[in-house]
Amino acid sequence: MQVELKVNGKSQQADVPAHTLLVQLIREKLQLTGTHVGCDTAQCGACTVLMNGHAVKSCNVLAAQAHGAEVTTIEGLAASDGTMHPMQAAFKDCHGLQCGFCTTGMVMSAVDLCHKHPGASAGEIRELLEGNICRCTGYQNIVKAVEQGGRAMKASA
Repeated sequence: MQVELKVNGKSQQADVPAHTLLVQLIREKLQLTGTHVGCDTAQCGACTVLMNGHAVKSCNVLAAQAHGAEVTTIEGLAASDGTMHPMQAAFKDCHGLQCGFCTTGMVMSAVDLCHKHPGASAGEIRELLEGNICRCTGYQNIVKAVEQGGRAMKASA
């Protein structure tokens, strides 16, 4: 089947089998490997991307469901000049990553979280990120990063 969508602002077309997952399209057809495959069961959140502005676990979405959608991956979050998105900068500044495997999904989820819940408390952030698993950091610095990134996003809006 033919799938047409916009990925990171660029129109894309791909012929894929009907059972192709969005994460497979992103990683294998479009070669955007920043979106990670962690569990294949929508449990860990490493594959999170923004679809039409909302965080989705791309291992749980068929490519066909994204037909006509606008998808943003971690590669498309930064400005065209390479300047990091405020949430990316906050994860770096607050040491909200260690191995980095979950980071792209965490950042994408955090961007959506801060759009939907500006000014969320640390407790609310922990609750709202429960669909994203990190096995390294213990979440303390991730929560700090989301708080800082949310403030920076609000300031730059």
